[in-house]
Amino acid sequence: MSQRNQYEVGQDKHKASNTIGPPQVGAGEKPKDFGKSFFKLIKYSRRYIPALIIAIICSAAGTATALYSPEVLQMITDEIIKGILIGIDLDEIGKQAVMLIIILSAGALLTYAQGMIVTVAAQRFAQTLRGDISQKINKLPLKYFDTTTFGDILSRVTNDVDTIASAMNQIAGNLVISVTFLLGSLLLMLLTNLLMTAAALAATIAGFALMSVIMKKSGKYFSRNQKTLGQLNGHIEEMYAGHSVVRAYNGERAACETFDEINTRLYDSNWKSQFFSGLMMPLMHFIGNFGYTAVCVTGAVLVMDNAISFGVIVAFMLYIRFFTQPLGGIAQSMTAVQSAAAAAERVFEFLEETEMPGEGGAEGVLADVKGVVGFENVVFGYEEGKTIIKGFSAVIKHGQKVAIVGPTGAGKTTIVNLLMRFYDTGSGEITIDGVPISRLRLGNVHSLFGMVLQDTWLFEGSIRDNVIYNMENVPHEEVVNACKAVGLHHFIKTLPKGYDTVLGDSVSLSAGQKQLLTIARAMIENAPLLILDEATSSVDTRTEVLVQRAMHKLTEGRTSFVIAHRLSTIRNADIILVMQDGDIIETGSHEELIAQDGFYAELYNSQFDMVKG
Repeated sequence: MSQRNQYEVGQDKHKASNTIGPPQVGAGEKPKDFGKSFFKLIKYSRRYIPALIIAIICSAAGTATALYSPEVLQMITDEIIKGILIGIDLDEIGKQAVMLIIILSAGALLTYAQGMIVTVAAQRFAQTLRGDISQKINKLPLKYFDTTTFGDILSRVTNDVDTIASAMNQIAGNLVISVTFLLGSLLLMLLTNLLMTAAALAATIAGFALMSVIMKKSGKYFSRNQKTLGQLNGHIEEMYAGHSVVRAYNGERAACETFDEINTRLYDSNWKSQFFSGLMMPLMHFIGNFGYTAVCVTGAVLVMDNAISFGVIVAFMLYIRFFTQPLGGIAQSMTAVQSAAAAAERVFEFLEETEMPGEGGAEGVLADVKGVVGFENVVFGYEEGKTIIKGFSAVIKHGQKVAIVGPTGAGKTTIVNLLMRFYDTGSGEITIDGVPISRLRLGNVHSLFGMVLQDTWLFEGSIRDNVIYNMENVPHEEVVNACKAVGLHHFIKTLPKGYDTVLGDSVSLSAGQKQLLTIARAMIENAPLLILDEATSSVDTRTEVLVQRAMHKLTEGRTSFVIAHRLSTIRNADIILVMQDGDIIETGSHEELIAQDGFYAELYNSQFDMVKG
């Protein structure tokens, strides 16, 4: 992860988040194009369309069987009424009852099949979407992570994707059934009686008009809800990661105030979105019951005039029930559509972020690297108009140990970021063995370097797995020798399972021990180039002596770059580059720079005076 994120941007970003809070999402924000986001979602899920079509067919067929059941019930009713006068034909009624049972059973099986297909398709889609997001994370430039909280990214992977998957379940299932019931029952009602159908339609048209107004009003709140949820996750992630710092600086109150402010906005957008969407269900029920009453009154008048039979009334009562019930389902589906569109907007916004420049064009691969590194008039700035590195030039020969020193903000870590191609230069070239790294594959560039950073990173796995991270077929003897070289072998042997001990809550390592593990990892990697960024800053003086010896063995025969504030640790460097404000102001060995009595000598003597004092 980007070291600039910790060194040069982290403080400003965290101060901003703790003092003024995340950006406000006010009522004046631009309305979101939900139709465009939903179209992208449909286009993205095209591989699952065949399965969804099958589910729709099953749903429609199952709904059709349910719609046909009133017709059978009408025949049974008319047969019973006719039998009161001339005798009931039990055999005919029995046949019709068996037919009704078969129809309803077939409908239940088709509906179950539809539900299974939709569920599998939705979860497969969510799995694919999470995989694409994971791959996208590895393709994004570190600049993106410098300006986006990790919690917001995690919210897109978890909350937003889950919202989309849940909405797909509801839309593909509930909406299809509701629409099929609505259209099917409407067709059958039209074929049965036009006057009663007109009474039902009059109420329904008014309901859909009100639904469209509510959807337009509530759409912005669904979008605001997803965005604010991401901000809340980002704030919690920051405060949890830096909990000890928050406690040490008595920042609990400020952190809680920021949390309360975001939480209040989340509550506000959440209840408004749910309030407006919640209006649709009771509204549809009221309109449905109103239409149901109108049909009952109209049907009673027609029966009294002998215009229709009583069996038609029974069938039509079920038809109007089938016609009005889907209105509530459609209302729920529209709410799911809005939620899915709001979540899809955030997910696709992430997937459409600009990837690292040159990722697809650089195809060169370096093998058998000697380790000659050149900087040719390199100019770079993280932000346009703010240049940090100004015409940096240097040539490092094979096997040289290069120390980069200077005050905070001089550009030391930026040089490493450019060397690793975490960022591309604004102008100028960085070469390895005469080949510009901009022509090399990123994976190849990264494989040329072993890195030991100030901020250690260990994962929940065994000690051995942490040491051989992302390397295969590493003999256990090499792992042991690397840990012996950094003075960690004795400690590991005292653990319950030795090198198989899993790092987690049950095993607590000091900051120095974590650093030693990352140093052992670099030894195992055995890369031709080495970067040590404040690698000994977390160890005590006695351990530092052991680490320095291990570092001396590690750097033998390798071109190495060492960034250090503790100047006593780089006295044996072949070349010391002294940086200030993005420029190299002094170059030479330790003795040469001391003899010059310049900026380096001033830095070195000031540290010596501090220790002496």
